[in-house]
Amino acid sequence: MKLDPTLLQIIACPVCHSRLEPDDAASELACTGCVLAYPVRDDIPVLLVDQARTR
Repeated sequence: MKLDPTLLQIIACPVCHSRLEPDDAASELACTGCVLAYPVRDDIPVLLVDQARTR
């Protein structure tokens, strides 16, 4: 997964607005505040709540 470090500093969870941390093994962004993880497809974060999974 190749995400711009600047992007990782500014994006936030659409539900609780906490920081997102990359999980390269699962190809997703895990929220540090709630229990959601958002998929990353073709190096593009999909920050749609209906696409998120509970971790």
